[in-house]
Amino acid sequence: MEILLAIVIGAAFGAVLDRIGAANPTWIGRMLSLTNLHLMKTIILAIGTGSVLMFGGQMLGLVDVGHMSVKAAYAGVFIGGLMLGFGWALSGYCPGTGVVAAGTGRKDALFFIAGGLLGAAAYMATYPAWQASGLLNDIAGGKVTLGTVPDSGYAGLTGISGDLLGLLLGAAFIVVAFVLPDRLTGQGTPVPAE
Repeated sequence: MEILLAIVIGAAFGAVLDRIGAANPTWIGRMLSLTNLHLMKTIILAIGTGSVLMFGGQMLGLVDVGHMSVKAAYAGVFIGGLMLGFGWALSGYCPGTGVVAAGTGRKDALFFIAGGLLGAAAYMATYPAWQASGLLNDIAGGKVTLGTVPDSGYAGLTGISGDLLGLLLGAAFIVVAFVLPDRLTGQGTPVPAE
């Protein structure tokens, strides 16, 4: 039953990604060139809504804090994030949207997926060298959060309640999503996804 639920949720999420234009590299390019911020506003709204629901649910006891997983911070994460951002800008896909685009029949997405799998294999093959380099050593104690989340076992960088901080940041993201203009540069009207 769990695998069936995962397939249904994944298909629904993929359909939403396709519907908002996240599986179309043209929309990604427009977002990154600041000529059409529809997709950026959607992403910011989704992050804010998810944050409010998760942290509000934790405060109300509806979400079990034990399900929270914080990944360790280390220099390699930041380098990998820069590489992901560069690849996203260059290809117009991130890993999730590349799979969705392949599902819609885009052949360029198949090359993107193949490149990602080759990159992952290269990382696995060279993992001992990366580990020896020190780039995988924890920063600031490894698994830390901005605010302290009770009963989570993760240290907070500030004394502020993590749930309250998560709620406030989520609300700020929602406000930004509604206040952000449709474009910062360029002229003309938005063109529908291809």
